[in-house]
Amino acid sequence: MKVKSILVSQPEPQGGNNPYTQLADKHKVKIDFRPFIEVKGVAAADFRKDKVHLAEFKAFIFTSRNAIDHFFRMCEEMRVAVNPEWKYFCVSEAVAFYLQKFVPYRKRKIYPGTGNLAGLIPTLKKQRGEHFLLPTSDILNPDIPELLDKGNIKWTRATMYHTVASDLSDLSDVKYDILVFFSPEGIRSLFKNFPDFKQDKTRIAAFGNTTHQAMEENQLRLDIQVPTPKFTSMSQALDAYIEEANKGK
Repeated sequence: MKVKSILVSQPEPQGGNNPYTQLADKHKVKIDFRPFIEVKGVAAADFRKDKVHLAEFKAFIFTSRNAIDHFFRMCEEMRVAVNPEWKYFCVSEAVAFYLQKFVPYRKRKIYPGTGNLAGLIPTLKKQRGEHFLLPTSDILNPDIPELLDKGNIKWTRATMYHTVASDLSDLSDVKYDILVFFSPEGIRSLFKNFPDFKQDKTRIAAFGNTTHQAMEENQLRLDIQVPTPKFTSMSQALDAYIEEANKGK
């Protein structure tokens, strides 16, 4: 079946020349963006109840841009001064580069990973005796604590924001040729907003093992799996799929 429309369950990337724009131009398909989940910060008063004292840490693990946003928000709300000696360990170059929004990038101790936490573990192990703070959402991928514990990393979790389903009531339906998901919460939001959703001929692209698992739990068919040895990004996988599906268009 040919592909004419795609709904990506994330905000539209900033900047015109992004992989999805290139994909739409190349294949003449319609690509819409709509976040299926929202992030809401934990209030400083509620965070204090967890008895996590930010000033006691000097090394931080960031798994997302949201984690960075809410970490520095919490520092500001709790009047904790950003220490120039702090060390930041990020799962990817993109997450690490985002730190420049808050600190002078080239003057800080920033350690980017290779794209996932597993690739960052060897770097964390070199910080002997260090106690890391991990800012997170209320929903934490179970692979993260497992990897940290297996690596004998001393760490503390700090829940700084919540992930909730977006209100999609203004969408009349989700009748796109392909739906694209990046998290289990996106799948749950789909069914919270559209409890009677039937996949039928709609194809679903999903990123990450936990997202794939959420699809299986909801009896959805996984048509485009990412990452794989062949495709490390969603745009790559979509490009190849559309190329094959739209042959002879």
